[in-house]
Amino acid sequence: MRINLLVNRTSNPAVSKAQYEQLDFEYAHHQHGNGPFHYAAEENGFVFETYPLTKSQEKEDTSIRLGFDVSNLVDKIKTLENSARKILSQPTKTAWGLVALVQDLDGRKIELKNKISDFLS
Repeated sequence: MRINLLVNRTSNPAVSKAQYEQLDFEYAHHQHGNGPFHYAAEENGFVFETYPLTKSQEKEDTSIRLGFDVSNLVDKIKTLENSARKILSQPTKTAWGLVALVQDLDGRKIELKNKISDFLS
């Protein structure tokens, strides 16, 4: 099994989109039928969508923890330090590779891990 879709709901989709673009997501503006306008990024069969909150949601779900493999983690963290994003832990060597923890502006924790290819080169 492999995850192929993750929907991120937020009170400010444009701001959320900009944050995830810093992690190299490339978004397109979408709308399905009469549904809300939203952003969708697709890479290697994985779709990451950013939607506005539903009418019944009062706030974002901050209990979910996301994880993404990124290229050049150390450089990525340096870039993120100059943004509004909170760096919770600097890149650290672990059994799973080089890992850092950041937080988006909605309060979700995001684990960033160096892509395996960065270690092989």
